[in-house]
Amino acid sequence: MQAAHARSAIPTLGSDADPDALYATLADAGCLVVTDALPLAECRRIERELASEMDVARVVEQDDPAHFYPGRTRRVIGLVSRSETVREVILHDLSRELSERHLGANCERVQLHVTAALSIGPGARSQVLHREEDLFPFFPVPRPNLILASMWAISDFTADNGGTLLVPGSHTWGAEREALPNEVASAEMPAGSVLYWLGGTLHGGGANTSNAWRYGIILTYSLGWLRQEENQYLDIPPEVLTTLKPELQALTGHVMHGGLGFSTANVAEAVEAAAGAS
Repeated sequence: MQAAHARSAIPTLGSDADPDALYATLADAGCLVVTDALPLAECRRIERELASEMDVARVVEQDDPAHFYPGRTRRVIGLVSRSETVREVILHDLSRELSERHLGANCERVQLHVTAALSIGPGARSQVLHREEDLFPFFPVPRPNLILASMWAISDFTADNGGTLLVPGSHTWGAEREALPNEVASAEMPAGSVLYWLGGTLHGGGANTSNAWRYGIILTYSLGWLRQEENQYLDIPPEVLTTLKPELQALTGHVMHGGLGFSTANVAEAVEAAAGAS
């Protein structure tokens, strides 16, 4: 029988907390809510910039409980090309600091892994608990540090409206260890907050039993030598890529990582030169 000794509370700190304390808390619990990380005006600007895409996003009404992605949810990816404000959030100092601390020792440069806008609607079921790193089964669980994930609250997150479910401490568990109901916590945070979790932490979207849609932006970061879950090379057209800040060009993977990623494409050479000059 499994011991019910894991922590069930998600720690919360303010954005003005010391970076050492932020990462120490995140590394210990495997997850962390940071409040007041994004001005509400920027949350509303993201909504406006993505409105046309979100309005036409397909919503599955007849949900298949066996499907990994629950129905009653709007999803839009490729956010680098769709939102100038999200581009700035990707480069947020806090995310850069925490990703470097978590991943920097295992790679020459960190890269952007996934971008997605997620709006969970009333009646959506909870998602099966999983790890961001499950796409890399070559490493035994618990795996080395591969991914850092973040969810930015564009609207308030509550237990009732589908706030992300996490299992604090599960990043240290072996593959055979399953979460007990009292070990699963719901991320409750006001708009403008950000939830971070390690790639080995069990998590999933929560069930929305409210009458309102819950809106968040997920941005994840990975080791620069891993295959990105979202194909940034296809999702960012060359005409958009060349307009990005050099640090974002590099973060999306358009510069070489050691001997990986050489190309004859002129745009790749331009990006490499811009990154070297920055």
